[in-house]
Amino acid sequence: MSTVMVVDDEERIRALVGRSLSAEGHRVVTVADGQSALDRLASGGIDLVLLDLLMPHGNGLSVLASLGQRQDATPVIVLSAVTDVAARVQALERGAVDVVAKPFSLVELLARTRRHLGAGRTPPTQSRYLSAGGIRLDLDRRRVHLPDGEVSLTEREFALLAHLMRRRGEVCRRDELLQAVWGLDFDPGSNVVEVCVGRLRGKLGNHATIETVRRVGYCFDGD
Repeated sequence: MSTVMVVDDEERIRALVGRSLSAEGHRVVTVADGQSALDRLASGGIDLVLLDLLMPHGNGLSVLASLGQRQDATPVIVLSAVTDVAARVQALERGAVDVVAKPFSLVELLARTRRHLGAGRTPPTQSRYLSAGGIRLDLDRRRVHLPDGEVSLTEREFALLAHLMRRRGEVCRRDELLQAVWGLDFDPGSNVVEVCVGRLRGKLGNHATIETVRRVGYCFDGD
């Protein structure tokens, strides 16, 4: 059983989504504002967050920024009534794993919830570990082990590194990474991929090379 936190200042949304998640067998925690969400997340035990963008006492973007600062990798699906593409892109750049527009279909929201809750579960036929160039990923526990110790990655950074390592030695196109890691079937016109690659390079140091293939994408060289 997974624990999902619903963060929304509208009580009817919290109740509706909470009932639907409970019916699917999840434990549900609900809070009404951003600061309460951060306080609850600090206690641990949350597997996924459904986060409204527009709220008092800490909006969704500020919550995402705070989670990034304290390296909390809990996956977050943003629920947004904002139609501006820039706001959606900003949420993704700050670490959200998905964005669902309001008003939303409960069927779609539950499907996306199942998808992201299952993202960390490795099928029995697939190895739990992924290794290359001295880097070892624990796909179940979402941990990254380097020769000189463990390094903390956000959910997005972990997903990007895993994708590049699986395609080791091959060029991964930018549009491929946007689809596989960000779930986007369009180019948002931002540098979201470049920023994430830059953070990965900083955290991995000399243990791996992520080569930039100009105007095409990136290639992981872990030799």
